[in-house]
Amino acid sequence: MTKDEQIITRRDFMRGAAAAGLAAAVGFPLGAHGDPARKSRVVLIRDPAVLDSAGKINSAVLGQMLDEAVAKVLRKDRAAVAWKSLVKPTDMVGIKSNVWARLPTPPELERIIRQRVTAAGVPGGRVFCDDRGSRDKFRASTALINVRPARSHHWSGMGGCIKNYIIFSPKPSQHHPDSCASLATVWDLPIVKGKTRLNILVLLTPQFYGRGAHSFDPRYLWQYKGLAVSLDPVAVDAVGAHILRARRIQHFGEDKPITPTTHIAVADHKYHLGVSDLNSIELIKLGWTKDVLI
Repeated sequence: MTKDEQIITRRDFMRGAAAAGLAAAVGFPLGAHGDPARKSRVVLIRDPAVLDSAGKINSAVLGQMLDEAVAKVLRKDRAAVAWKSLVKPTDMVGIKSNVWARLPTPPELERIIRQRVTAAGVPGGRVFCDDRGSRDKFRASTALINVRPARSHHWSGMGGCIKNYIIFSPKPSQHHPDSCASLATVWDLPIVKGKTRLNILVLLTPQFYGRGAHSFDPRYLWQYKGLAVSLDPVAVDAVGAHILRARRIQHFGEDKPITPTTHIAVADHKYHLGVSDLNSIELIKLGWTKDVLI
């Protein structure tokens, strides 16, 4: 073994050990090798040009990011082909966004998704975008696209793609106990089950820390300038939770405590909604790599 090979091996080992410790602390088990049969693909894409210094979104860049990520997730050569494989003209498509006033799903992204769905052949009158009214509006939907920003959350540790469907529950507050451990059960409701075609975790300006219900503090937003896209809501949330925790450590020099994000691992191991083990997630990183944190 050469000196360079020794250095690389040691560096890779330390990086892997750090990742294992981080993942275990977040609540995601890491096996020795992972289970290839259960691998879920997550595409993390970033572009420094998607936001200006004031946080204004460049819609053209955002659309390019989404198209590239969707094509890569679905293993298609062209984005248009990928979108057409997600929806068909006879679908009723519900775009489940998030309207929390402090950090909503960007309207630019909602418009882009709607444009891509209609370009794939779904008539505009069969495409709906909503959050709080979605339990009534999406009853006839045959396909759902799940999109929301990532943020620290008082009850669940992180608000992500799994939690974005809580509004479909007849009684959302029943899922708050035990760090929202039962959130995955919402995905078995008839209005949801088997309908989700795509999960998009918005990481443009995620909130990585907060204390208290409905907490917001602009000091804990940062321009990560990314999207994480997957067919698996558990896998995409596992990646997002890892990034948020890594940012807390980077920012504070220690891991500031928040509510544990254990609902993500519970969604995997108890409810079998998806994959939370980072070793069993095929993570593809595209674009800008500065401070990628995973």
